[in-house]
Amino acid sequence: MPLTEFNLIERYFAHKDPRRDDVVMGVGDDCALLKVPAGFELAVSIDTLVEGVHFPEGTSPEAIGHKSLAVGLSDLAAMGATPAWATLSLSIPEIDEPWLQGFSSGLFALAKKYQVQLVGGDTVRGPLVISMQVHGFVPEDRALCRSGAKPGDGIYVIGTLGDAGLGLRVVQGKSSANKNDADYLRKRLDYPSPRIETGLSLRNTASACIDISDGLAADLGHILKASGVGATLQVDQFPVSDSLRNTVSLDESIRLALTAGDDYELCFTVPMEREAALEELPVSCTRIGSIEAQSDLRLLDANNLPYPMERNGFDHFRK
Repeated sequence: MPLTEFNLIERYFAHKDPRRDDVVMGVGDDCALLKVPAGFELAVSIDTLVEGVHFPEGTSPEAIGHKSLAVGLSDLAAMGATPAWATLSLSIPEIDEPWLQGFSSGLFALAKKYQVQLVGGDTVRGPLVISMQVHGFVPEDRALCRSGAKPGDGIYVIGTLGDAGLGLRVVQGKSSANKNDADYLRKRLDYPSPRIETGLSLRNTASACIDISDGLAADLGHILKASGVGATLQVDQFPVSDSLRNTVSLDESIRLALTAGDDYELCFTVPMEREAALEELPVSCTRIGSIEAQSDLRLLDANNLPYPMERNGFDHFRK
């Protein structure tokens, strides 16, 4: 017998682990009923992923499920929030049980890792579009925001930049790479790793923070605007992977790091007096520049000469 919408929800999304004590009512009623612990604020974010825009056609359902949750968890990481709950709106062209099994497996594998319970949502027939809202807790007045950067702060990033953008180009046939590098770059595109532990560690250290979803230049630009400051970046200090170095030129690696997006690493600022605390982070970070009083973003090369470069990140509505 063909699955109905409600059979689909029951089979692939309801009653899945993890199960949290702060969920009074999850999937199965008109609303979820949830308890926010005393002394905490609720951090909420929502992202929509569209086939052909946020993931290439033919991407495995496991990867789509993983990424659907990972991009929201990255937002929580940037706020220094502990993940708790998620809701899912899923538009699919038809009921494809192998696809649904793969999608839910990828989704709940990541949910279990970070103890995120799915507490509600909706399914409809339509083009492949996934919207996921995530919720997390942050102690009152302790959230990492974009507005706290000050002149003299160092600018840091976690991980390497540009991999996902190059991975997409390889998938699209716009760049070629050897098999090992292509596999690595595709994994960085399909399976971003939300930096939850790092975000929690930065609550007492960073003055501002953002996750890199639209490219370093665009996302750092949000910090600069919110904080009313400017910055200088040393492009020779950008952390890039061996796979990126093996595949493109130095100038192209810098362009990808600045503008490609989809890396979901953290970019954050740290006052000089707190920089020693960075040694306690769960992953390594790289200093790439400094916050300055003069507005706008400046790029310098290894010889401290101006480095001309496109600075625009991803924009859904740019023509």
